[in-house]
Amino acid sequence: MNLNKSKLYLALTAVLTLAHQSALAEQAEQKESVEQTEIEVITVTSQKRTERLSEIPVAVSVLNSEQINNTFSGGLEGMQMMVPAVSFRKGSTSGNSAITVRGIGTISFSVASEPSVSTVVDGVVLGRSGQAFTDLYDLERIEVLRGPQGTLFGKNASAGVVNITTKRPTGATEAMVETTLFQDNEYRLKGKVQGALTDRVNASLVATKSEFDGNIFNVYNNEWVNGYDKQGMRLMLDAELSDKTNLLFIFENTEANDDCCADVEGLPSGRNPASAAAPSSNGIVNGKADLDLKQRLVDHDYATRTDDKQTGFSVQLEHELGEYAFTSITAYRTWDNTEYREGDFTSIGGKTSKTVGVPFQLHDVGIQNWNQFSQEFRLASPIGQALEWQVGAFLWNQDSESSFTREASCQNNAGQLSTDIGYYMSTQLGVVNPTAQQVADFISQQGITCASNDIVSATAFMRSEFNNWAVFGDGRYHLTEDLRLLFGVRYTDDDVSFAHNRYSNDFYGRRGIGVRAAIDNSDFDNKASTSNVSVKLGAQYDLGDMGMVYGTYTQGYKGPGFNVFYNMGANDRLPINEETSDAYEIGYKYAVGSWMVNAALFHSVIDGFQANNFDNSTGVTITRLTNAGKVSTEGFELDVAWQATRDFRLSAGLSKTAAEIDKFFCPDGQACTDRSGLDVPFSPDLKYSFSADYITEWNDIDVLMNASYVYTDEQYSDLPNNSGQFNPASLLPDYALLNVSIAFSFNDDAYRITLIGKNLLDENFFTTYSGDNFRYQVPRDADRVLGVQFRANF
Repeated sequence: MNLNKSKLYLALTAVLTLAHQSALAEQAEQKESVEQTEIEVITVTSQKRTERLSEIPVAVSVLNSEQINNTFSGGLEGMQMMVPAVSFRKGSTSGNSAITVRGIGTISFSVASEPSVSTVVDGVVLGRSGQAFTDLYDLERIEVLRGPQGTLFGKNASAGVVNITTKRPTGATEAMVETTLFQDNEYRLKGKVQGALTDRVNASLVATKSEFDGNIFNVYNNEWVNGYDKQGMRLMLDAELSDKTNLLFIFENTEANDDCCADVEGLPSGRNPASAAAPSSNGIVNGKADLDLKQRLVDHDYATRTDDKQTGFSVQLEHELGEYAFTSITAYRTWDNTEYREGDFTSIGGKTSKTVGVPFQLHDVGIQNWNQFSQEFRLASPIGQALEWQVGAFLWNQDSESSFTREASCQNNAGQLSTDIGYYMSTQLGVVNPTAQQVADFISQQGITCASNDIVSATAFMRSEFNNWAVFGDGRYHLTEDLRLLFGVRYTDDDVSFAHNRYSNDFYGRRGIGVRAAIDNSDFDNKASTSNVSVKLGAQYDLGDMGMVYGTYTQGYKGPGFNVFYNMGANDRLPINEETSDAYEIGYKYAVGSWMVNAALFHSVIDGFQANNFDNSTGVTITRLTNAGKVSTEGFELDVAWQATRDFRLSAGLSKTAAEIDKFFCPDGQACTDRSGLDVPFSPDLKYSFSADYITEWNDIDVLMNASYVYTDEQYSDLPNNSGQFNPASLLPDYALLNVSIAFSFNDDAYRITLIGKNLLDENFFTTYSGDNFRYQVPRDADRVLGVQFRANF
């Protein structure tokens, strides 16, 4: 850990200052009762029942609404700071963003592959991880379940589940408005109104609006980029249809127009070294990347941005069948996502004289439309019997239609122009087997050129469809008052299919940088089906006042897929087999008095790991989604909370993870070295966090203080190459963040003003290496940011 000592001292000082204030308060309140210092009872629904966190035999991290609000984050990626076992990998667009748990997750551009970590919002599975990277607002809690969860959750829970629950409306007539302002023209607005429509129907309406100019400056047009423009609303109706039946209806709509995520030049690209946006870096020195972590400039003539729109409906019906509880969740969602991508990362591509080679132009436009329908049924036995169980069925359909167009400089570095024009003459002019001289004469007569400012293009049209159904059961049997056996089983049936058509848009069918010629126009399609039975076995033992211990063995499963992307080839028609896992976990939980402790030891082995693998089979190194091999992840996790006094609380989290490659599968015809023991991407060995909350009173004003310190170890962001070596450019350095807020609450929290300081140590870091030996992404939190929030409750 390369932590600067002065930064660590500042972080500890912030926490100890709150601790000192707490001690003074405790001395002034010697008669404080024991009940006032008891730890808050945390309830979760991760096991599809409302239960105490300290009693469920699963490794779960929980963020309540106050903790979520204290991050002052505009999206899910900001939550990773408070959950050490989780990493959120932000892609160049939301479409290829991903979540990893314990180092395991699927990162892919393919429209026919699915995530390993399931994201669930109000009981509804999101088909793509990127759908969760929009604004999250008015949340009750976020639960992160680590390891396979298939015996209770919908689908694709082979590595874990992020379970998000929003606040249900109450009968109290209330309203709230909130404004958050940050430096650099960033603001967020939120409003909410709720209350009873009738004696049996409660409703709530939440609306949000947020904008940010960006934290990257484009020297080409003197504009800020890497910002966002978002708005959304959620309507909820909670109706008591009878004494035994309840219905929850949710409608939500979100829209975003983000010029995110601009890739900065963290290492010299060599494409435009005279640009004002060239990095202050010596490149790769002695096998180590000299990253310009302070780089905040780009020189782009095409703005990378994403238009994103989501609409969702869900109906949750809960009915009492005698002593049994029946639940039905019906949901339909649409997701429209259009990406505009700067692919040459310069402002001079395609603008020079007619010369061969770089600088070149490469611009992309990708349009995707996703539709999903899901239906889940569950029946749960009453609590308190010797045998407690839940059974359910799940039905899922998702289809997508997309197109991807690339415009790029014409390419003739190996004399391809003659081949392309010959094909044009043969297919369009009827010249059978034209000679080289005929082709040369035609090129000369027509004045055909192929240089960096001759722009050619091609478009791929893609479609995919997923059909999934499953039945599952989960239970526990009380052998004694303290000892319970745990068991579960799931049967899953998966079907996935795709169609892909790619055509040249160029009049002569010429090829370009990343644009295949008309001679390579292609039509591909395929489908795959598979089924799986996965189980869970374990035991749980209560230790009385000493807490609880448990041990489980759980199998995980994720269905097959295809590597469907713009320039897919014949090899990509083959299916990617399912990904399966065997997970072992031993845990301990304690929640008595003022202390809460959750600890877990885990070991998981994943077979058929679906990952982007380097492939040289076409003569050009690309990344291709394949069953990359067998990987394992093991480690230790710890969550601790101490309610020191009624007004002072300390929390800490730790994740020590070793996610490694056990056996790597090489592409057909390729030679690979043994990569055993090398790291899986986006799996930092160590993450930990400390936080402190303190409440005091000053002149009839409640003062609420929060401080958090979060450390993330270095991590690779790519698999090793075919020779078993990591690219030095892919190693992201470690970083630590100190965040502090002070809130002043008036009139029983009718009004609140909060002063916000994020990344007070001004730690510069990158969260994603995007490739090409120089491209990186800079998150909003990679700079010191000050802000203020105003909230009024009516």
